[in-house]
Amino acid sequence: MPRILSFLPAATEIVHALGAGNELVGRSHECDYPASVLELPVVSKPALALEGLSQAEVDRAVADRLASGESLYMVDEHLLDSLAPDVILTQDLCQVCAPSGNELSRALASIPSHPDVLYLTPRTLAEIDANIVEVGRAIGREAEARALVAHNHERLSRLERPAQRRRVAFLEWTDPPFCAGHWVPEMIELAGGEDPLGRAGADSVRLTWDEVHASEPEVVVVAPCGYGLAEAARLAGALPEIPGARVVPVDANAYFARPGPRYAEGIELLAEIFAER
Repeated sequence: MPRILSFLPAATEIVHALGAGNELVGRSHECDYPASVLELPVVSKPALALEGLSQAEVDRAVADRLASGESLYMVDEHLLDSLAPDVILTQDLCQVCAPSGNELSRALASIPSHPDVLYLTPRTLAEIDANIVEVGRAIGREAEARALVAHNHERLSRLERPAQRRRVAFLEWTDPPFCAGHWVPEMIELAGGEDPLGRAGADSVRLTWDEVHASEPEVVVVAPCGYGLAEAARLAGALPEIPGARVVPVDANAYFARPGPRYAEGIELLAEIFAER
């Protein structure tokens, strides 16, 4: 069995969904699903102390760190070396999501085991499916991966959507507001919604509240990246008034921010939200 190390929460979920959770030997500090992974050694941690900061303060701190050319993460190179992984799963899509670039390349250069490194960079739902299959192939579980992808597609083929499309503003951050990006606009469309501010297959970008109001949403979905449902609910309650809109907080970590096998559940959740009056 391969010794698998994951720097990416979505990759950790994929490994477990393929039945290989017991082959994981290490994780990032953000890998928290399923709960059993919390017992694994933590190989990376944030370089910034963000706990207790407001969204606006987090946004400024991250922007300043990136502008200086410094990484947002630190890798425990000694622990990484001692774990001797055969396969490392990471990403090269978002500097805010997980270790990537120079800090990871430097750490990998010193590992005697010379692990295979798989970079996951999905921007669409089709690419998430492709990543699931790539992970399956890398860990010897390609058949299970293809079955998982097929199962998700079958679930979505039975999806009940609202009779009329809902105008949606999906917020991946609220202070300042950020639009939906990458695979999320596809999720909204499949669930029966329409988000004029979304950027399918592209990075999420800052918005103004004037832009949010001008989009005239019927539903505002609050899905702050890196947050669970309780924090999303708190932030939803602090939003400025958006006339005519129903504000709905969701668990971004579980269903939207992490490009893993639970995206089908996220689409089903959106369909339920859009069907409500």
